[in-house]
Amino acid sequence: MKKPKWVVEKEQARKAAASETVWLFGLHAVREALENPKREKLRLIVTLNARDKLAEAIAAAGIKPELADARKFTAPIDPGSVHQGAALEVKPLDWGRLEDHAIGPQAPRLLLLDRVTDPHNVGAILRSAEVLGAAAVIGTRHHSAPETGALAKTGSGALERQPYLRVRNLADTIVDLQRMGYLVLGLDGEATETIEQAVDGHRDGAVALVLGAEGPGLRQKTRETVDKLVRIDAAGGFGSLNVSNAAAIALYASRKG
Repeated sequence: MKKPKWVVEKEQARKAAASETVWLFGLHAVREALENPKREKLRLIVTLNARDKLAEAIAAAGIKPELADARKFTAPIDPGSVHQGAALEVKPLDWGRLEDHAIGPQAPRLLLLDRVTDPHNVGAILRSAEVLGAAAVIGTRHHSAPETGALAKTGSGALERQPYLRVRNLADTIVDLQRMGYLVLGLDGEATETIEQAVDGHRDGAVALVLGAEGPGLRQKTRETVDKLVRIDAAGGFGSLNVSNAAAIALYASRKG
């Protein structure tokens, strides 16, 4: 009996995900990944100097490094990457289900990203999310930044510790969070209400903040699904924030008092 098309596509997607690998680069990102017991490590390429600097992490990971000439670094990464003589092939991290992170901690905060595709922005957002105690950062499987070496390097190790989930449908995820008791706020520079005003009386509850891509902002479906559109209370009427800066300020503004 011939399998339905959707079953075949699902199986193909599962096989593709199973075979997917990522090359991390840079001393800090590689060290953090080597020291992360949850990270499946496949291949490590280092220069002699980088091997010495990473000696403890390499020993802890139990991986045998391949030595490369500093002038002819052989790892399959972009030649312009600032690799510092270290590159590590890994499997993407599996952070589990949304419920694993959305339910549990007191007054959890989540960041949802609507078409934020720049890995440098997402890496910076992960770093801010870790520092400010977000339970997770959530993007979409399509039209969002996957795990990459550039994202990991910008995140300065946060990729190994800060949950980064990618869901099939952002609007459906927003509805799921609302059913869990979350107040879901979409950031919009033209909104009349500030983040502080929106969370007043709800700081002890669960809050999710949704940020859109720079330029187009939130999609219409996202705007229609969130509980409220809010803005960052700016001092002046000119200029705008980079999405990673906006994420950090929004998280801080929404924190439990």
